Amino acid sequence: MIDLDEQLLEIINKNNFFKNEPMSKHTSFKIGGKADYFIIIDSIEKLKKVLKVLKEHKIKFVILGNGTNVLVKDEGIKGAVLKLDIKNFKIRKNENEVFITVESGMSLSTLSAIALKEEIEGLEFLSGIPGTIGGAIRMNAGAYGREMKDIVVKTRYVTLDGKIKTINFDEHDFKYRHSAFEELEGIIIDTTLKLKKGNKKEIEEKINEYSISRKEHQPLEYPNAGSIFKRTLEAPTAKLIDECGLKGYSIGDAEISTKHAGFIINKGKAKANDVLELINHIRKTVKEKFNTDLELEIIVLGDEK
Repeated sequence: MIDLDEQLLEIINKNNFFKNEPMSKHTSFKIGGKADYFIIIDSIEKLKKVLKVLKEHKIKFVILGNGTNVLVKDEGIKGAVLKLDIKNFKIRKNENEVFITVESGMSLSTLSAIALKEEIEGLEFLSGIPGTIGGAIRMNAGAYGREMKDIVVKTRYVTLDGKIKTINFDEHDFKYRHSAFEELEGIIIDTTLKLKKGNKKEIEEKINEYSISRKEHQPLEYPNAGSIFKRTLEAPTAKLIDECGLKGYSIGDAEISTKHAGFIINKGKAKANDVLELINHIRKTVKEKFNTDLELEIIVLGDEK
């Protein structure tokens, strides 16, 4: 069989191909061990070819967007990490409705900026979420009372054997921080969103309002992965953690933010194990005080080597 590296380099530009790549360079937490392979893919055709090669060599892989809601273990990731750098978009306008079809690698902030420029209303809530469209669909991202489920029409994805399929809105199975893609074996390549024409000044005002709110209430000055836990039925998760007296509690350089107890921050040299121990401590403490089980919102990636 032809060497794996050779086959991949026939598909991927050498500048987009990395071996033993520290994942701390590719996550907003600035934490994580090395991945055997880190491959940046800039077209759907290349993605299909890479999937075929990895399957032939029985190499497992994970998909990474902007690495903003993930924690990579200190032991790193066996196999390949595929980062989709596909960012094309199309806008179709009629009398009142606007449809944007956007590829999964585009950042939410960029999409929000495009909508502002085109005077399209409905994406303001995405402006401060530091992820990509693909990640937002997969976890039904949301903020300020809006979620992806409010705007998605259909999504295309590539199956593991290279076929392109489409699902309509109902098939997404959107729930709180959940979509069908958590179970579906496929890689999101683009989605179509239904929006409407708006007033540029009003759109800009809303984006600025959300931006100020985030700066006031979230620890954006430190590396973090956003909300660590999903909200609970009983109360906001941050409130439960705060009432346990855990704000500022730390293990190593991982600390429960004093600004927002729902966030764990990296004070400089935090390890994944520090974060995982802190997560376990939070869960145990909240369970003892409120008899509530906290469910992770972030995704933990990696292997025990």
